[in-house]
Formats: sequence, structure tokens, C-alpha cells
Amino acid sequence: MRHPPRSVVLLVSAAAALLGSAVAPVVTASGATPACTVEYTVSNQWDTGFQGDVKVTNNAAAASSWSLTFDFANGQKVTQGWNAKWSQSGTTVTAANESWNGALASGASLSLGFLGSWSGTNAVPVSFKLNGATCNADAEPTTTASPTGEPTDPPGGGGGDGTAPELSVSGNKLVDSTGATRRLLGVNRSGGEFMCVQGYGFFDGPVDDASVAAIADWDANTVRIPLNEECWLGLSNIKPEYAGDKYIAAVKDLVAKVEAHGMTPVVELHWSYGQYTGNSAGCSDVHATCQKPMPDAQYSPAFWSSVAGAFKDDRAVAFDLFNEPYPDRATSTTTQAWQCWRDGGTCPGIGYEVAGMQDLVDSVRATGARNLILAGGIAYSNDLSQWLTYKPTDPTGNLVAAYHLYNFNTCATEACWNSTIAPVAAQVPLVAGEIGENTCSHAFVDQAMKWFDDRGISYLGWTWNTWDCSSGPSLISDYDGTPTSYGIGLRDHLRALNG
Repeated sequence: MRHPPRSVVLLVSAAAALLGSAVAPVVTASGATPACTVEYTVSNQWDTGFQGDVKVTNNAAAASSWSLTFDFANGQKVTQGWNAKWSQSGTTVTAANESWNGALASGASLSLGFLGSWSGTNAVPVSFKLNGATCNADAEPTTTASPTGEPTDPPGGGGGDGTAPELSVSGNKLVDSTGATRRLLGVNRSGGEFMCVQGYGFFDGPVDDASVAAIADWDANTVRIPLNEECWLGLSNIKPEYAGDKYIAAVKDLVAKVEAHGMTPVVELHWSYGQYTGNSAGCSDVHATCQKPMPDAQYSPAFWSSVAGAFKDDRAVAFDLFNEPYPDRATSTTTQAWQCWRDGGTCPGIGYEVAGMQDLVDSVRATGARNLILAGGIAYSNDLSQWLTYKPTDPTGNLVAAYHLYNFNTCATEACWNSTIAPVAAQVPLVAGEIGENTCSHAFVDQAMKWFDDRGISYLGWTWNTWDCSSGPSLISDYDGTPTSYGIGLRDHLRALNG
């Protein structure tokens, strides 16, 4: 769903976040200032992998190119990275500048990141060199890591208190660990996709326990949480206070609050990297400041590897791969659009390398995560006509079709739902991850919810935010749960289902 207009504030230089993480020494030596200073952060770690963030500051003369080197001590391996050309020979890791970030002024900083593998111990590197000069010279190594090198878990780690159900696929139904059929019925909580990249915070409005309890009071059992891949990965255009491990900790904290009220959290990739200026472009910016037609191969697989690693031990969390794909607006044929959707690569009309749904499923499953995965179709997730034909392969069998429905969509009639949506829902579980209308009323969603109810389909209202209904469907006028005239329809319907 598009969002109310907001001014976009992008900072080109930012530092890696440090809260609650394994950190290399960030102290200056006695006497002369070291040639460079490095902050190394393990911002996310799971049983076989981790996300590392590196901030390097040049304290010497300006350089037209740069190369940072450091050594792992415990057999760690870099598997992919960003903001640098990453390579590894034996224990030595090298991060060299890209063509676009080679200039490094005196006093300037760089923020780099990577995903890596580890086993047994994940100790923080203690020696770094920038263009051959030793960084953090004469400093005694210090770290907040545990003796095994595992970072301190940030506040509100992703486990919640275990009251939310662990869901899996059984035929065309979702079932919990007892085998009982479940439906995902609830709301979206927008903000995590745009506030951080615009430099305002983590979420739009409060996400304290009282505000989450207000969602549960509507008899909702699910909250979908849109995310921003650049904020999660801590890329250099994001303000450091809203990037990397600080952003991850904020998301984990909200997930824990949702689970503490017995509700299913659905974390979802909403805004992503990649410049697209073609048909129906939401913005001309390369950064994750609007909805792009498809996820990008440069960062989206890394995002999902990291997110899956963070929540793989919490099967109550579901993963929604990409908000609203629209490769059909860029390509000339429907077949090309669906091929791009599943397989990615070089897609007609899209100027960046695309990560297909299969790439993202593979990234999640490679971590060992068996969590439920949602995959929305083309045409902003409103077209599922060939979803079954191009369905990605999931070795766990826990893949769900996702669908978005608004009164202004192309497929917004019962005749269309009967012909294109019902056949999918007959074979796999179907979640309408966003439903809504722009009328400031609820006649359309009332009709849609009844159709979904008759077929056992899940649905989530857009959105639990206090926006004016003229700028997008807004369920509430206050975070205490006071509904808008549109929100009354969803609230009363959910309560009636459980009445």
C-alpha cells in the first residue's frame, strides 16, 4: 500500500549502530591519533550465521581509494556483503571500495556490512588495517561479547513468551502445533518501512504494550509489521540511531510485544533498494524510500538471511517476502512478469538485478528456518492468476499465497475472486495480507470479509495508524483503539467472529 506524503530526509554518511552488540575497541591511543578507527558490530547472530557491521573512520590524509583488512580467529567466513567488494583468503578478510565510494576524506567515515558463517566461537577481530595502516593502534581490546563471542541479546529478543501459536501448512489450511485449524485475522502496523529511512524514528506512533494490547482488544490474532531492508542491514544512507542493530532491536521488541498478547507477528519486506523509473514508479530514488516493482538481488537475499536467522528459533513469526510486486507494469507480457516474479535476474523494464521469490525462499531456508512464508502475486499482490503455475519450491512445504485487496484494485469483484482467487485458496492457504477501501466507510471490506470467511481465508486490515482516511485506509483515530468509520467494520467483524 502507498503511504501518506512525507518529506524524505536521507543522510549519505552514517555510522554503524552499537547497542547490545559485540564491538571492537573504539578508543584512541595515548599519544598520536591512530591512522584510522574501526567499530565492529555483530548486530545479529544465529546458530550458524551472523550479520557484521563495520564503521571505519579515516584519521589520516584523504584517499582516492581504500581497502580495509582484518583477520578472523575462529574460522568465520564472509558469505555476502554490501557497500564494499568483500573477499576472503584464509583468515584474512578484505573490504575494498566500490566504484562509487572510493573517495575517503580525512575525518570521514564509512559504514560497511556483511553476512558470515561461524561455528563454536565468534570472536571479534582485534586488528584492522586501512590501506596498510593499523587502526586503533596501541589500544587494549575490549568487547561486550560473551566468552564465546556471542553478542548480548538486544532488548525484547524475538522469542516473546511463547503464547503465540506455531503455524504450519496442512493442505490448504494453516494449523497450529495441536493440528487445530487457524486463520490469520488482524491488522497491519505501518511505520517500520518508512520512518527510519526518512530519519524520524522506528515506527509511526507508539508501540508500547498498551498500544499493542489495544490491537488484541479488537479480537485480532495477527499483526503484520512492514520493514525496510536498508534500515535492517544498516546501510550508510540511514541515520545511525535508526539503523542496524538499533533497528533490529526495535523490531524484535515489537515482535515480542505482539507475541506476548497471543498474536502472530508477520514481518514483511516493504521498501527495498534499486532504482526504477519506469511505468508506475513510486520514486526515482535508488534507496529504499518507496515501493519498488521487485526485490533487489544486491540486498534482499541478505535481508532475508538476516531476518530468518533472527527468528528461526521462533516458529510463531511468519515471513512475508515482499509487499506488492508489480513486474507486470515494467514487462511487456504476463509470462515475462511471472517469470521475473519467481526467477528474478535481468527482468525486462527493470534496471537493477532482481531477486525472485525463489531466491528469497532459498535465503530463508538456508538458515534452517522453517517459519511460515507468504509470497504475494503480481499487480501489487492483487493478481494470483498464475501463482500456482509459478509457485516457488519450498522444501519445508510451509509456503502460503498472499493477496492484497482494495476497492480500487483491478480484481475487486466477487466474479474475479471466484475465477482467480478461489482456485488458489482451494490448494494452498491464502492470506489477504492487506484489505481496505478509500471511502472512509466499510461496505467493501464487509463484502470481502464475508467472501473470505465462507472459504476459510485469512485477512488483515490496512492499517493500524492514525492517518486521515483520504490519504489511505486508516483503521483508528487514536492508538487506544478508537476506530474510524472504516475501522468500525473490521473491529465489529472480528469481535463477532469470536463472540
